[in-house]
Formats: sequence, C-alpha cells, structure tokens
Amino acid sequence: MTSEHRIVVGVEGSGGARAALRWAIDEARHRQAVVDVVTTYVPTYVPAAPDLGFVPLDPIDLVGEVEKLQNEVVASVVESCDVGDVEIRQRLLKGRAAETLIDAATGADMLVVGSRGRGGFRGLLLGSVSHQIAQHATCPVVIVRAELLPEDA
Repeated sequence: MTSEHRIVVGVEGSGGARAALRWAIDEARHRQAVVDVVTTYVPTYVPAAPDLGFVPLDPIDLVGEVEKLQNEVVASVVESCDVGDVEIRQRLLKGRAAETLIDAATGADMLVVGSRGRGGFRGLLLGSVSHQIAQHATCPVVIVRAELLPEDA
C-alpha cells in the first residue's frame, strides 16, 4: 500500500501566499503529490454583558468571506500556471495561523508558506507565521520569497 504524497500550502491572500501556491503546484508535479491548500481564520469575540459571556464581533459571514478569498487565490494561481494533473484540495481551518498550519501538515511531505503575509512590516524578510513554522513544524518547510520568483513561475 502506497501512502499519498501531500504538500500543504498556507494561503491567506497575499502575494507571498500566491507565490507559495505556484511553487507548491510546481513541486507537486515533480513529486506526484496532492496540494492541500489551507487557509486559517480566527473569529473575534467581545464581551456582551457580564452574564452573557462573549459574542462574535464580526458582522459578516467570516467563514464565507475566507472561503471566497481562498477560492479567488486558487483560481488566479491555477489560471496563471501549468497545473497539469496535480490535484488541489482546499480546506478552511479555524485557529491561529502558525499552530493550525503545523497541525494540518502532520504527516505531509512538506509545508509551504510565503515569506511575508498580509500583516507585519514591509521590511521584514520573514513574517512571524513563517518564522514559527520554520521552528516548530514536524515536516520540511519551504518559505517562498515572492520577489524572487517571476510572476508566471
């Protein structure tokens, strides 16, 4: 019985995430692996009243918006690169980005992320999520610097 080869890629809508997804698709072609696109989200809760506890702050359908963002990123990358016969799966997972991606990559061949995400400071070469992943993941980690890849790579 052969085990499935799987490359997990964290996607949150930034240019770095798009570059990471393009890189993961290319690598998956060479490894005959599935690309497992994971987008994480964390709802915001605020105190409602002393007796009621906490209620969601987000007035929108957060999961729906995150799913829409992920679908747009995947569609734009698939349109811009040669996917071939690579299978792409998509998952939305509730939780903090670094910890959730590390858990999602359990048993994977590798975990791929962009060097900088949507937050942080422009001058940083490595974002906080990619830094945590590099230190704590149990599989090989690839951190893709978008500025070093051509757009059609």
